[in-house]
Amino acid sequence: MSTRQTTSPDAGSVDAVETAVDAARESTTRAGGAGVPGPRPESPVAPVPPGPVTMAKALNAALVDALAADAGVVVFGEDVGTLGGVFRITDGLAARFGTERCFDTPLAESGIAGMSVGMAINGMRPVIEMQFDAFAYPAFEQIASHVAKMRNRTRGAVAMPIVIRIPYAGGIGGVEHHCDSSEAYYAHTPGLKVVTPATVTDAYLLLRAAIDSDDPVVFMEPKKLYFAKDRVDLDALKEQYESGDGPRAALESGGAAVARAGTDATLIAYGPSLPTAMAAAAAAQEEGRSLEVVDVRTIVPFDDTTVAASVAQTGRAVVITEETGFASVAAEITARVQQRCFHSLAAPVLRVTGFDIPYPAPKLEHHFLPSVDRILDAVDDLQWED
Repeated sequence: MSTRQTTSPDAGSVDAVETAVDAARESTTRAGGAGVPGPRPESPVAPVPPGPVTMAKALNAALVDALAADAGVVVFGEDVGTLGGVFRITDGLAARFGTERCFDTPLAESGIAGMSVGMAINGMRPVIEMQFDAFAYPAFEQIASHVAKMRNRTRGAVAMPIVIRIPYAGGIGGVEHHCDSSEAYYAHTPGLKVVTPATVTDAYLLLRAAIDSDDPVVFMEPKKLYFAKDRVDLDALKEQYESGDGPRAALESGGAAVARAGTDATLIAYGPSLPTAMAAAAAAQEEGRSLEVVDVRTIVPFDDTTVAASVAQTGRAVVITEETGFASVAAEITARVQQRCFHSLAAPVLRVTGFDIPYPAPKLEHHFLPSVDRILDAVDDLQWED
C-alpha cells in the first residue's frame, strides 16, 4: 500500500476527528486510558447563546428538551445521575428534573435494558445509557429477544419507545472494551432502528426524533466526536425540530445526506468515519479529483435512494467504516450499492474498514482505523484507466 503526504484541509473542512481525539487525550483517564473527561464542563442546562457548540452539549440539550416536553421520558444508567455520565452527556439532568426522572442504576446492563422494557410496556419513554460500547454486550439478550421483538410479538399492541444510547468506536486511546464498533450486531437484529450522528446538528435532531419514536432506537454516539464543535443555535434547533417532521421522517424511511458534492466517486461513511471521509475528499481535490461524500446517518432504516443516486451519478464508490470488515455494515452497504447501481458502476465498490482483529492497544489504533491515506489509496484502485 502506498503512502502519501496529504495537505491539510481548509478551515471549512477541518478534520473534526483530530480535534476530538486531542480533546479526549488531554483529559484524565479511567480504566487504563479510556479518554474520560475529568472536570465537569459548564452545564448546558442554562440558555446557550449561538456559538461553538460541542456534540456533547447538543446531546445534553436534546435530553433536556425531551424531558421538558414529555413527562414520560426518563433517563437512567450507570453514573448518569450525580456524575452526569462518563462523558457528561447527562450533566445537570438529575438536578433539574429530579432523581425520579434521571437516576443511577447498579452496574448491570442486562437489568438496565430489562427494566426499560417494563417501563415502555407501562407507557414511559426510557432513555438508557450503556456507558461504553462493549459494556452493552451483557444486555444484548434483552435487546435482541425482548426490546426488538415485543411489538411484533404483540401484533403491534405494545410499542417499545426505548432509546439505547451507546458511546462507541475508537480514536480516544481507549483500551479493550472501550472502543468497539458494534453497530453490525444491532443492524442485524430486526425490530431495531440504528442511528449514528456525525455532526452537532444531527446529534440534537436525531436524538429528539429517537426519543419520540414508538420503536426502539439504538443511538450510537461517536466518542471521538463528543468534543467536535460547530457554530449552531440550540434554541433554533429546538424550534426547527418541534415545528417540522424531517428528523422523524428520517427514522421512518432512512435519512442519508450529501455532506459534500462531487463528480468522480462517492465516499459513503457515517458517524466517526465521516470527518475522515471529508478530509480525504479535501485532500483528493488537491490531486484533481472531485469526491462526493454521503453521510448515512441512519443505518437502519437505510436510505437506498440517496446513496444509490450519488453512486449512479459518479459511477464509483468507497464505503468507509471503523468496524471490522467481515460481515459488517460496510459489507451490506456495498452489496446494496452493487445491486442497485450495477449498470452505472465503472469499477467494483471498495471498502476501507477496521481490520478483522480485536481492537488493538491504544498506541496501535491509528494503524487500525481508516485514514485519509487508506481512503485515497482505495480511490486510486477504482479502475480509472480508459
